[in-house]
Formats: sequence, structure tokens, C-alpha cells
Amino acid sequence: MTISAQALNAATAHFMAKDWQAEPLRLICTARWMETSDVMSFRFRAAEPLKFRFKPGQFITFQLEIGGEILHRSYTISSSPSRPHSLMVTIKRVSGGKVSNYLLDNLQPGHSLLAMGPFGEFNLIDIPAARYLFLSAGCGITPMYSMSRYLTDTLGPEADICFIHSAKTQQDVIYRDSLQAMANHHNGFALGLLLQHEAPSRLLAAARCYQGYLDESVLRQLAPDFYERTVYVCGPERFMVACKKLFESLGFDMDHYHQESFGMVMATHPNNTATNAFYSLRVAEQSTQLRAEQTLLEGIEAMKLPIIAACRSGVCGACKCRVAEGEVTSSSQQTLTAEEIAAGMVLACSSRPLSDVKLVL
Repeated sequence: MTISAQALNAATAHFMAKDWQAEPLRLICTARWMETSDVMSFRFRAAEPLKFRFKPGQFITFQLEIGGEILHRSYTISSSPSRPHSLMVTIKRVSGGKVSNYLLDNLQPGHSLLAMGPFGEFNLIDIPAARYLFLSAGCGITPMYSMSRYLTDTLGPEADICFIHSAKTQQDVIYRDSLQAMANHHNGFALGLLLQHEAPSRLLAAARCYQGYLDESVLRQLAPDFYERTVYVCGPERFMVACKKLFESLGFDMDHYHQESFGMVMATHPNNTATNAFYSLRVAEQSTQLRAEQTLLEGIEAMKLPIIAACRSGVCGACKCRVAEGEVTSSSQQTLTAEEIAAGMVLACSSRPLSDVKLVL
């Protein structure tokens, strides 16, 4: 078999490729496939050979135009940086999901879109551990999958992972075959699956399976040494709240408990603030009315002003702006420095008005 000079040159170019820096990048879709009936994975490459360097668990933000409107949405990187020449994201179809559903219906191999990142502090590098307990539900599996692939690729038999995932049925288990392959090939990867609406079948032979929800009894059976592990949690808000209450009730050291706040911005209102109050939001010469429970970001977007809202949950810091007049309450300041806070900087996605507000973008 003869290898063409073009193929050899391409292989050399990828080997010599530079690392991805945190800057806007055009990604080209190279493949798409169904994970479940309503979940699809997409694989991307850069226009020029590039090694994707990111921390397992981080996310990227897509920018695309739909119906003449520029929109930004963030998705966890589900591939591993140990396989750096392509990037994968996994997206679920959701009711009213303007961007997610558009991508599932329209994004095809050969198409391209603009991406920014990587973002996020929920990752293996910023939260190091020796022994891991991953808890996920639904699409919350994506950062855990990236972390698991990275650990099994880099540590091999030294990886010590207990992975417990919750899904409605076995057909809803995202990455089911790949998870089972990891469990079969890595002694340090223990897989547990909880199926909410059906009894487990032999198709999930590589995992210890239970029907129902995560509780103390199931946790002690699937992860009897959980007190000795660092816990990472991601999933729907109800799942994350239940997990946190469970571990707190068991006296777990919550310094070793970490959850992805992606997509979870909790409204916070002073007791004396009526949520049906209206306030004026002014940016330059434009203004709009905001209810007390609405975020500054909602007002900025209603005025169609340019702002990047990458994570929409106070994680990435892309929507920083300055409060020039008025008062706000914020549920997240984690990406702001003390100097920025003193200067009046807030995160638009995580801040709500307590009075009429003037902003500087």
C-alpha cells in the first residue's frame, strides 16, 4: 500500500500543530451521530491543524446567527484533551431550545461555526483529586465523560474512578457502549447506573445497575468508600440539589464536594423586595423595563445590544459590565477580582436590579 505525499504532509502538519489558545476559533464539523433518540454528538476540527488544549470538564461557547439574531450558547467539551486533534460536544434536544434544536436539525459535516473558550472552573486540573466519585444525570454526563476518558487515557490502571450515572431508561444512557468499554478495559473504572423507569437488563452487563434514584442505600452499595473520594456532580438542578442534601446529611466533608453550576443561576431577592416590581435599565441612550426577578442580561438582550453571554450562569465572566448608577443583587461574582467588584463590575447573567440601573458595557 502506497501512502500519498499529501497524506504524509497532513500527518506531519498535525504532529507539529500548535496548541489552541483561548481565542475565537472557527470550527468545522466533521461528523455527527445519535447517542440516544434525542441526544447527538458532533465532532469538529480547526480550519488549520491545531491541538485542542483544555482542562477536562470545561466548556466552549458557540456563536451563530439564527433568523438574523446573533446568539451564544455554551456546551461542555465531551472529548478528552488526551486526544487533541479534534473536539466533540454532545447536545440534547430540548423543548424551546432555540440553539440546541437548530444545531441538531441543521449542523452537518462540512459546516462551520465560531467558538470561544475554553471556559469553566469545574475541571480536573483546578479541582485535583487522587480518588474520584462522578455523579451525573441526563446530559450532565458530558463533563464526567471527558474527565473519565482523560484519566483512563493518561493514568491507565492507576485511575481510581467510581462513576454513577442516572437516566430514565437504558436507551437514555448517553455514551452507553463507551462507558461499558471503559468498565471492561480498566480495573480502576467502576460503573454504576440508575434507571428511573425500568429494571436493568443484561445489555448493561459491565455496570452495576439499580432501578430508582440515588439514595444512601444505593450510594453505599455502589461507592462504599465515598467518604475517601472527591465528589464531582453535574445534572439537572433537582438532581444536584438532591445530591448535595444527601451528602450533607451523611456528614461528608463538603470541601471535597464540587458541582457544576453551569445553567443554574439561582434567583436571590431581599425579603423586602417584591418580585413584581419594575425598574428601569439604561445603557447609553437606550433603556428598558426590568422586573425585579429578571437579570441585567435579559434587559441587555431585550435592547439587542452586543454582549457575549457564554455560560449564562456566572462561571465564565464573559458578560462583565459596570454599574454606573443604581443597586443590584448578584448570585455570582466568582470570576470578578476584588478590584473589579470595588469598581462596580458585575456579571450581567447573575445580577438583578434593586433600583433603576445605569450600565456601562
